[in-house]
Amino acid sequence: MLLVVNTGSSSIRAALLRADLTEAARGRISGIGQRQGAELTLGGARQAVDAPDHGRGMDAMLAALRGAGVADADITAASHRIVHGGADLTRPMRLTEAAIAVIEDNVTLAPLHNPPGLAGIHALAAARPDLPQYGCFDTAFHAGQSELATAYAIPERFRAAGIRRYGFHGLSYAGMVAQFGAELPERLLALHLGAGVSLCAIRGGRSFATSMGYSPLSGPTMATRSGDIDGMAVLRLAEELGIAEAGRVLNTESGLRGLAGSADMKTLLESGSEAARFAVAHFVRSLVQQAGGLIAVMGGVDAIAFTGGIGENSAEIRGRVMDGLRWLGDVAVHVVPADEERQIARDTFALLAAEDAR
Repeated sequence: MLLVVNTGSSSIRAALLRADLTEAARGRISGIGQRQGAELTLGGARQAVDAPDHGRGMDAMLAALRGAGVADADITAASHRIVHGGADLTRPMRLTEAAIAVIEDNVTLAPLHNPPGLAGIHALAAARPDLPQYGCFDTAFHAGQSELATAYAIPERFRAAGIRRYGFHGLSYAGMVAQFGAELPERLLALHLGAGVSLCAIRGGRSFATSMGYSPLSGPTMATRSGDIDGMAVLRLAEELGIAEAGRVLNTESGLRGLAGSADMKTLLESGSEAARFAVAHFVRSLVQQAGGLIAVMGGVDAIAFTGGIGENSAEIRGRVMDGLRWLGDVAVHVVPADEERQIARDTFALLAAEDAR
């Protein structure tokens, strides 16, 4: 079985999948390194655990799996979700020392996201040094986009330094393509609507353009991220607040939270306040605006698909977005469950099979 690991700054999510992609177990540790202590959830049961760091958290997760009847020998490999692969890590791969070094080099591109991924890799290496580890990258699905789609209009020396559009949520979009299978529309507009929000124009099964860019900050209004904002406004915030604080405000205090005081879409939809109504309308308008541009560069659209927590669960948001796109006429609309863990497993089992064949 394959252990799929998704590490956050204070959490570890783990799923154990068989070669046929059926799930054997799923668990989560939250509150790693937090004063109030950590909590482990596995198979519906919850327990407090001692996890002052990711290493101890990984030990607790593996111990819980053993307690649930999963022997170490049952887990033959592990694979990690890594947010940023940069320009070099553009496909799933075994995590050699060289690959890990590139992920470390990319911390400057994803300072909020790659360090937790690295923590998960190092924690598992310490707990199970015998276990081969693999990495799947959120940016990889967009790696085949043209330079026209990825380049910013800035001097070449900055473009050469890696300042360009990368795109994110790639594992979610790749999983969507896999779920459509032979029924995949030629021109698909995909909307991943959760705490993070992005859209992707998928043509012929490949990413053609996407709303997120150099970082996950750009695109539509999100739960706590501002979405697109003029660069000069960012510079003003940085001048007034300092760079680190401006980054924190734009990533954690903006978006729906900045407009209405809450980052939870369900809460906002149930609220009768004017601020909540405005925030939801702002969210929908930004999606419609982004969708129109992506449909235009894709040369039209054959179907639209929603995924992510909001995309899957809020019929009201889906309906309001489609009302804003009614000028398209009749277009098929799909709801596709997000399953990044299964996509990671799909990619990794393919790598394992290729290794066995060599």
